[in-house]
Amino acid sequence: GAYAGELVAWVYGFLGWTLAVVKRSDTLKKFIVLPRRWVVERTFAWLSNYRIHSKDYYHNPRCSEASVYASSVNLMLRRLSP
Repeated sequence: GAYAGELVAWVYGFLGWTLAVVKRSDTLKKFIVLPRRWVVERTFAWLSNYRIHSKDYYHNPRCSEASVYASSVNLMLRRLSP
């Protein structure tokens, strides 16, 4: 919920994407699964299976982004192969 301000405008202005921030209700006192949040958590869990993502080895953000892309390609190829 803290990202609902300037980040939404920046993402739309810089990338042209619409960012939807999922907020939890302040009135509820019990655990409720938030919609679509599990997608992000699941993706981080899949990427954490690769040792290269266990620490921040790269000083350049582009190298770190490239390693995430490489890991994602590996995940997709393993799912496509019989």
